[in-house]
Amino acid sequence: MALSGLPASSAPLPWQGESWSRLAGQQRSDKLPHALLLVGPQHTGKALLALALARLLLCAQPSNGRNCGQCHACALSASGSHGDWRWLQPETDSRIIKVEQVRELVEFTNRTASFGRCKVAVLAPAECMNASAANALLKSLEEPAADTYLILISHRPHGVPATLRSRCQILRPEVPTAEQSLVWLDRLTAERAQSETLLEVARGKPLLAQQLFREGSAQALAATQGALCGFMRGRVPLAEAAVALSELSVDAFLAQFAAQLRGLLRNCAGVDLSGYQGRALFVLLDDVMRLQRAVDAGSNPNRQLLLESVLGKYCRVLGAAGLGDTIPAPSGRHFV
Repeated sequence: MALSGLPASSAPLPWQGESWSRLAGQQRSDKLPHALLLVGPQHTGKALLALALARLLLCAQPSNGRNCGQCHACALSASGSHGDWRWLQPETDSRIIKVEQVRELVEFTNRTASFGRCKVAVLAPAECMNASAANALLKSLEEPAADTYLILISHRPHGVPATLRSRCQILRPEVPTAEQSLVWLDRLTAERAQSETLLEVARGKPLLAQQLFREGSAQALAATQGALCGFMRGRVPLAEAAVALSELSVDAFLAQFAAQLRGLLRNCAGVDLSGYQGRALFVLLDDVMRLQRAVDAGSNPNRQLLLESVLGKYCRVLGAAGLGDTIPAPSGRHFV
């Protein structure tokens, strides 16, 4: 995320009240862990919670449980130029956090804080560290530097080495209810019907719905979801589905396919989950999740071959007819 042009003060999202009260209370009583792992679904606000916490820690005179927005430290953090703060994420055109980035971060943690308060580093998402990067970070977690806080963010915590997870205090921030998400989106769209449609296309993830609104990309996402759903219902041939989905990145395709499989396994009465098809679908979901972890770790498979391979496996499990009408079609409302 961009760390320049931030508002004067950063706040947690409305549904994160319990997590924020816990973190702010730990900060006030000087009991905040030096290594924190925020775990939860993507696009539900973990990064914004980390942002609010980082700026609170750096602020010279916190007010009402948040950074004050008026001191010199807040001005620097708002502009992205605070010397005691680092935000580590994959570089442009890369899916991984590289060992060189982590080594620079470790060097940063060993310095004296410029403002005499503390140093804060955020890594997002932590599962994108390759093996060398994770090993380079391990010593900083085992022997944390004084007045240094490491905040790791993870959408898929099992992609984070156990050696790292075990040295962090794990916090699972609240996931918003549909109503909480809609109220939050209404402030952006000013129209409940549009908020509902955006949230549906975003599969209940409010920050993805916000992104779709700002980019005007909801219709394109709804189209690919429709093509994938049509394929899984046996109404769109494999070759046609492969063409319709070919513009998706590997990450986006795997995420959409995994979401469809989870929904199918949760809701589809047409599959005996203890029978051959049910078991095979669970195996296919495991395969997709392994592919996701490999991509997170830096694997760069051929997009078209991967897409055709995954769709082909689905056909072999269920046959060309798919699951027919047992899979509910996405409504798409305003977008189809």
